Amino acid sequence: MRGSRRRFLGAIGTGAMGLSVAPRVDVRDLDRAAAAPVLRLDGLISPVIIESLRLLKKDGEHFVHVRSKDGAEGVSVANPPRPEYLDKILKQLVMPFFVGKDARDLENLLWELYRWRDNYKLQGLALWSPQAWVEFAVLDMLGRIARKPMGALLGDVVRQEVACYVASGRRDTTPEEEIRHLRKLLEESGARAVKFRVGGRMSRNADASLGRTEKLIPLVRKTFGDTIDIHADANSSYDPPQAIRVGRMLEEVGAVYFEEPCPFDHLEDTKVVADALTIPVAGGEQEYSDWRFRWMIANRGVDIVQPDLHYYGGMIRSVRVARMAALAKMPTTVHISGGFGFIYMLHFASCVPDIGRYQEYKLGRETYDWFDPPLKVKDGKMTVPAGPGVGIRDVAGVLKGAVEV
Repeated sequence: MRGSRRRFLGAIGTGAMGLSVAPRVDVRDLDRAAAAPVLRLDGLISPVIIESLRLLKKDGEHFVHVRSKDGAEGVSVANPPRPEYLDKILKQLVMPFFVGKDARDLENLLWELYRWRDNYKLQGLALWSPQAWVEFAVLDMLGRIARKPMGALLGDVVRQEVACYVASGRRDTTPEEEIRHLRKLLEESGARAVKFRVGGRMSRNADASLGRTEKLIPLVRKTFGDTIDIHADANSSYDPPQAIRVGRMLEEVGAVYFEEPCPFDHLEDTKVVADALTIPVAGGEQEYSDWRFRWMIANRGVDIVQPDLHYYGGMIRSVRVARMAALAKMPTTVHISGGFGFIYMLHFASCVPDIGRYQEYKLGRETYDWFDPPLKVKDGKMTVPAGPGVGIRDVAGVLKGAVEV
């Protein structure tokens, strides 16, 4: 028996209450929300002139390090494996632009970077990921100067802990093997929710293996019962009829949401699916355009927007999407790249009112033991780093032994 609409709305957060009677949003209001200043730099009365930016590598991790002329510093951790092949764009077309500029002008600098040396022609992951690495490092530096966590630079901090789901990225498993993998992820993470993959990934309706999706969906619910919430990601696998068919199966088991059912740039197809299903449809991981997010929100092309904090170019751009989504009573549940990305998710989630019920976590809390106090998970919720900037307690120690790339 298909789950009730009330259950689905309750599952994804406060903004979801608008799903059944979605407001018609005036695009002029969306534009005003997106154009409003984001950064809160109270107390930063003196210029923070960027003296240097460097790309560093240590133990397989890539870092961007920024230093001001007054000796303030910040660091970001890049999303693997992108720096391996985007390093030239970073070093030739992104980092040089910021040298000599006042970091307090970051919002305007991002726009000017887009225009500099025709960078707009590279719009997409190739430009936005390097931009995000620099933005994260600069925000870390500004937060350290202001003695504020990153979230407090972007808005009012509304939460100190964030409920997470743990994500499986596998399709090479049988349904039974995937159940064992999901159980292991839950045990290791302390999460109370999971996400698994359905379909074959950009596969034109083909499954990863014959019958895997049809068997896996009910098996996950049967195995974990109602104490674990479930999400499913199709990674652009389906056309609308097949997406609706799979969505009905997810409705039957009361899934929280159905992510990227159709090819990510088929906005109209995704809207067809969202309109047909009671289960919320999420999307935006691969999106790179402000205007396309605007379309998705104004036309209710999805129910939950998911900018990726790296692929979409950083915190500031993603906060603007969240502001537009808030006007339409839509949650913003960011997608994260692997590695250190969940730390940036925590800061984003700390200051955005409607983030939905769960945020993505791909493990790694024990790897990044750089925080004081240490990150903790209790009752499925992870604490937000409490220190200034991104919260790393000893930047020099983390970077000790790193070599410049």
